[in-house]
Formats: sequence, C-alpha cells, structure tokens
Amino acid sequence: MGLSKKPVNGMKDILPDEMQIRDYVQQVIRDTYRSFGFTPIETPCMENIANLSSRQGGENEKLIFKVMKRGEKLKIGEAKTEEDLADFGMRYDLTVPLVRYYANHTNDLPAPFKALQMGNVWRADRPQRGRYRQFMQCDIDIIGEPGNLAEIELILATTTTIGRLGFQKFQIRINDRRILKAMAAYSGFAEEEFDTVFIILDKMDKIGTDGVKQELLHEGYAEESVEKYLALFDGILKAEDGVSYLAKELSGYLDPEVKQNLSEIIKSVEGAKTADFQMVFDPTLVRGMSYYTGTIFEIVMPELGAACGGGGRYDKMVGRFTGNDVPACGFSIGFERIILLLTEGGFTIPCQPQKTAYLIEKNYPAEKLSGVIAQAQKERAAGKQILVVRMNKNKKFQKEKLAGEGYEDIVEFYADRA
Repeated sequence: MGLSKKPVNGMKDILPDEMQIRDYVQQVIRDTYRSFGFTPIETPCMENIANLSSRQGGENEKLIFKVMKRGEKLKIGEAKTEEDLADFGMRYDLTVPLVRYYANHTNDLPAPFKALQMGNVWRADRPQRGRYRQFMQCDIDIIGEPGNLAEIELILATTTTIGRLGFQKFQIRINDRRILKAMAAYSGFAEEEFDTVFIILDKMDKIGTDGVKQELLHEGYAEESVEKYLALFDGILKAEDGVSYLAKELSGYLDPEVKQNLSEIIKSVEGAKTADFQMVFDPTLVRGMSYYTGTIFEIVMPELGAACGGGGRYDKMVGRFTGNDVPACGFSIGFERIILLLTEGGFTIPCQPQKTAYLIEKNYPAEKLSGVIAQAQKERAAGKQILVVRMNKNKKFQKEKLAGEGYEDIVEFYADRA
C-alpha cells in the first residue's frame, strides 16, 4: 500500500499565500493585545485526561483525541474501558490548560494576571467550512479581577483587534448565565433540567421559537412552563430595554446586580470603542461550555452569519485545581474563521516590505557570489525582502512566477558581466 500524500481528514496543509496572511494576522493580534497589557504564555498541546474530562468542557469533552498509554503501562488485553488505555489527551481549547498553568504558577504570576495564549487545539469534530479538527485559537484571559473591568477590557481588546483587521459592522452579543438560570427557574423548570433547556434554547436562531417550543414539549416539560418561558422572549422583543424588562419580570429570581453589571459593560464599551461594531443583548445566547458562571459574549460577523469568537466569566474553574475559587474571564477569537473571511475576500497584507529577487546564473563564479550575498544582506538590513535563487532554464516562466509572488524588482547576475 502506497503512502498517502493527503493530510488527515479535518486537518490541512497551509500554502505560502495563506501562511503569510496567518502570520500577519497573528502579529496584529499579538501587538494589539500586548498594548492592553496582556502577557504571552505557552502551555503543552497535551493535558492529563482527567483535566480534560472534568465535566467543564461541555460537548467538547466528547471530541477529545485521546493518547494511548505507552510501554509497560499499555495493557490492551486487560483494558475494560477507554480510561484503561488512555492517560493523556490533546487539548480541545486553551482555557483548561491556562487554568492548570495558573494553579501551578500562582506565586510567580502578577495579580490580576492578564494572559495571552495562541496555539493549536484538536477536536474530533465533523469537518465543514471553517471548522477543522486541528485549528488555531487566540485567547486572552484575566484571572483575579472580580469586577466587570475584566469584561470591558476583554471586549475592547478583542474588538480593537478585529477592527484593525478591517472588519466593520459586526456585533458583540452579550448575556449572563445567571439570566438564563433565572428565566428557567421563573418558568417552573427544575434546576436539573436547566442544561437540557439551554441546549434547546441555543437552537433558537436555527429552528425559531416554534421549533424550540416543540422540542421542549417533546422532552416532556409542562406546557405551562414552556409557554411562560417563551413569553419572556416575546416580552424582550417588545421592550425598549430587554435587560430592564427581565430585571422587573424576574424580581426574586434574578440578583439586581446582574442588570447593573450588564448595563455598565455595554455603556463602557460603547463609550470607549474604536472599531465599528454594536453591543447587543441576546437572551438566547448560551455558550456551550458548562464552566461559564456569569457574563458570556460572542462575536457575530455579517459576512459569516455565525459566531467567530466568544468567551465569558468562569469564576469556579480555578477552584477545581486549587480548592480556592478565583475570579476569571476570557475571550477567544475564532482565528480560522477570520482567516477564511480574509482569504475569500481577497485580502492583501498592507505595508509589506519591498520584495526583490536576485537571479544568479548557474555558472556564476564562486568568488563573485560572496559579493552578491553581501549585497543582499545589506538590503535586508535596510528592511527589504531579498530572495537569492539560481536562474532556471525557462527564465521567462520563472520571472512570471516571481512577479506573481510579489517580487516587483528582479535583478539578474551573469558570469560574463561585471
């Protein structure tokens, strides 16, 4: 059987044109986030399987690429479950590794800690447009800040970055997990039913109110509870201020601090933003991760018609490692979807250095070659991009290819010329 030249399904080779865009976008992300005081860190691509399977990752825990035990530890004949075969797993996001990192290095880190992390993650997902099994994530997190200054800084840093990449008229949709829980409790759902109710609610943009109603009834929930629940969403649509409407309707179920918190975040971000976007309260926003405890948010691009980034507050997660809860909040950019939109839109990298190609004849003498290399080094030191290559037989085709790669200036060196 011959070797396959194709990459594994759900993963891809990245060609030079796209790689240049990816490098540029990563640099914009790093520079912008650093200007907000975020510090770059790095964590391993693998984590202990117990950390990844701690019931905090929601549906993603079903998508873990598990790593088999090695050597004498691997006893296939004695294994009764997957846990007997695997002890590590490929990280499915950057949040679980960050929290473990923070728990392990707390005494060496500032308080609050503003972390910037960029790296690949892996999910055994069904590949589709803009969704891969290996993909880049770009996260910023603030650990140790209990107030909504964390949410404000995270949203401003992320939207400033998106704006610098040329995107306009996008939305930041915002909600709070405490609102979701209060709405469900007010409607008569039991607490143990909340997760199922939220999973169905999360389909609202795809199946509409009637579809959500039918699925809730199909699950066996009381019609009275379903009607009361959906009436809240109808009331929000009719209200001038959805957050204020819910604060009044859910009195006794919802802490008044939640309304104040959301209002302050929206007002502060709208007053300080530099990018062209809108803050929108979305009571149907759920976010799949079960570790979220408070504010949640997503980026929605009109060009994509879907979320291309999101995050929220996860105040209980550090305590799973240390025994002491520490406030934490994070925002992740959907890097692959950003790249998809840029490449499909014909994006060109601004302010690229001048590109010059030196074409050297095949029999160019060695004693003269050192002078050419020295000249190339001098130009590179001045900020130019210099490609030094041997001249092909089909020079015309070679020059056309170089021009297509952005080499505007081509200098030819021949053995019989000074």
